[in-house]
Parts: sequence; C-alpha cells; structure tokens
Amino acid sequence: MIGGIDPFKEGLEGVTHLGVEWVLNPIVRTDIDVLTLLASVGGDHYPARRDELVEILDIDLRWHMHAVSDGERRRVQLAMGLLRPWNLLLLDEVTVDLDLLSRSNFLAFLKRETEMRQCTIVYATHILDNLARWPTHLVHMHLGQLRDWGTVEKFPVGRSQLPENSQLGELVLKWLQRDLKERGPRPGRPGEGKTSEAM
Repeated sequence: MIGGIDPFKEGLEGVTHLGVEWVLNPIVRTDIDVLTLLASVGGDHYPARRDELVEILDIDLRWHMHAVSDGERRRVQLAMGLLRPWNLLLLDEVTVDLDLLSRSNFLAFLKRETEMRQCTIVYATHILDNLARWPTHLVHMHLGQLRDWGTVEKFPVGRSQLPENSQLGELVLKWLQRDLKERGPRPGRPGEGKTSEAM
C-alpha cells in the first residue's frame, strides 16, 4: 500500500512499476522498431529525457524487437518505463538481463534522478554489483517476513566503507567503458536524420 492505495490494483499517479515480465510479452517480440515504441509512451513529448535514456542504455533506435536479445529488449523496456517523470519507482529485478556497464549507467541515472528531483525508488534485487553506495535504506525479507530494515548507516558496514563493486567487477567495468569509448555510441541515435520508416 502506498498512501492507502494498492498501486497494482488501482493505479497511482506518479508511480511506475518495472518488472521482469515485460520481456516475455509476445507483443514486444514482434517486428516493431524501437523509435515507434518510445514514441508510443511519450518519447516525442520528452525528447531530452528520451535521448538521455537512449544514450545511457546504449540503445540503437534502428533495432527491431523481434531481432534483439533479451538484454537489448530490457534496455528498451527501461527507456520506455522511465520516459515520463515519476515520483515513486518500483523496480523488481529489472537489471537481470543487463551487462555490467549498462547496469552501472542505469543505476547512476537513477541516483541522479533522486538527487535532482523529489522522488523515491524501491528496488528489489539479488544483483548487488554497483549498489554498495547506492541505497539510503535496506530491507531484508525472509519467507515474506521483515527481518532487518533501516538506514544503511544502521548496519555494521555503512555505505562509505564499501567498495562500489568487487575488484573483478571494477576491472570488467573499466574494460567495458574503454570498449564503449573506442566503439562509440550505437548508430541510429536521435538527431541522426533517420525516420522510423527508414529503420
């Protein structure tokens, strides 16, 4: 319940939920291009936000959903879900299909959102790469029961004492950042003069 309302049953203005079920939907596995999908959820009304998400998530606007991987589909889902500004974002294991670099960039974007706007993120995950300094509060649940909760500082190892990632994760993240810099952004980005019909 959020403010006395169940957002999964009644809907709640300003609340966005993103979960793993989206990439399994047969509709998003059809021959539809990314630009059309982004436009369908307000991409043309939030062009700066759309372009930022396309860059952060390393999306090629020429992709067609039937011809991409689950990880690429996940990137499109995240861009679609985050186009419209939200007050409360409910995330359920949404980084499971993302590579280390995309996950790192995505989490950095979300952190900036909470620092720049008055908004909250509730993130349920088992993937802890790049999260050590990210949360302000932690909740530990076991068999549907709350076991531990509170601010990060309440726990034995506070945020400032933790590395951002494992040493191996940091090494791989640097490799991927270098690879992206050498490769450059994917083609088919906003402003390249391509239309959805040419894709």
